[in-house]
Amino acid sequence: MTELTLFIDGASKGNPGHAGIGIRIEEGGEILTEHCEYIGCTTNNVAEYRALIKGLEIAAQFKANRVIVFSDSELVVRQMNGTYKVKSGGLLPLYQTARMRSRTFDGFQIRHVRREQNREADRLANQGIATKDGADTSKK
Repeated sequence: MTELTLFIDGASKGNPGHAGIGIRIEEGGEILTEHCEYIGCTTNNVAEYRALIKGLEIAAQFKANRVIVFSDSELVVRQMNGTYKVKSGGLLPLYQTARMRSRTFDGFQIRHVRREQNREADRLANQGIATKDGADTSKK
């Protein structure tokens, strides 16, 4: 059984503004891959969901059975855990996609961490914004 740990972050400069996503995936404390990507102009909350969805896609490529996701987005974590309802029509399709993708794993957990504990994903999300040409700078 493969269990992967995902650190995810979305960032938007302006809200809405230029946005990027950052994902770090680890297995047993070892970094498997990092991904950053410019996603255009959007809000921070959309970027956070897009980071989660992309992270789950990458975890599936690694054939993970279980994933534990760490995010500094209290909104995304609480919505995914059912504590908050999704009231925004713009976020609902992203939430539904994330829920669908999360169900493809035998185990899925998402936990809130403070920003300081998510620095690498934050760095990657900002690196994604800096590319602004749409270049994918994944490391595999």
